[in-house]
Amino acid sequence: MQLTKEHFEPISMDLRQAEEIKRPSLSFWQDVWRRLKQNKVAMASLIFIAVLLVLAIFIPIFSHNDYFTTDLAGKNKKISAEHWFGTDDLGRDMFVRIWYGARISLEVGFAAAAIDLLVGIIWGGISGFFGGKVDEIMMRIADLLFAVPYLLVVILLMVVMGPGLTTIIIALTITGWINMARIVRGQILQLKAQEFVLAARSLGADSKRLIFKHLIPNALGPIIVTLSLSVPSAIFAESFLSFIGLGVAAPIASWGTMANDGLPAMKYFPWRLMFPAVFISVTMLAFNLLGDGLRDAVDPRLRK
Repeated sequence: MQLTKEHFEPISMDLRQAEEIKRPSLSFWQDVWRRLKQNKVAMASLIFIAVLLVLAIFIPIFSHNDYFTTDLAGKNKKISAEHWFGTDDLGRDMFVRIWYGARISLEVGFAAAAIDLLVGIIWGGISGFFGGKVDEIMMRIADLLFAVPYLLVVILLMVVMGPGLTTIIIALTITGWINMARIVRGQILQLKAQEFVLAARSLGADSKRLIFKHLIPNALGPIIVTLSLSVPSAIFAESFLSFIGLGVAAPIASWGTMANDGLPAMKYFPWRLMFPAVFISVTMLAFNLLGDGLRDAVDPRLRK
């Protein structure tokens, strides 16, 4: 059959627009951010954490009150325009001490999480990639360390190194990296059998490049979620250790030490215990809610 002009129909503008791509393609992390923004609870937690960081940095600097200057004539004052959170038994302003304590708690939380991230990625990546006897030996070492109570580690380090912020961070990270290593190991075991690893190996990539350039970047989703959940664990551990007297020493303000100081006065001066306890609880809640939101955002089963 011979084709003529009657057999063809000119395409209309509507059909052209129907074939047009209206929305640009998104990368994995752009899609994660888009879905994270849709989670109002997670975004509210992220904003709270950002505000907490900013206020912890600047309020102790610009406040006319000092966190360690004592004033026995003004001890245990109630909440007022001069002292927004009242004063403690030495007349120190609770408002400034709360924000200085936020510095200590957040510093411990982020430092411990960063060290856990570094050690966990290296240990879990090597263990999962090589497998076999290497994996067996490395994971058994991790299991032995995990069986040691961190409170015992803290006490031993206190005897050897003395009390202080550095001692707490080291004590928390001696066993804190194990959970991150297990997450990384599990992801590497899943990813190393996929085709892109075989292709990279065929092109001459060595083990180091395969682990840190191909496998670890593809496992960043669960790693970031685990990292966000390890920060509140470190904050709580520091507060607990400071509460029982194994944390930072006076006159340094920490939420745990402030709660310990306010516990005997809870009946008559409740604000001394209430404010550090509330900040510990709300901060941990915000980090956990943000971690839950990140977990949902990076879940590939929820991608549309």
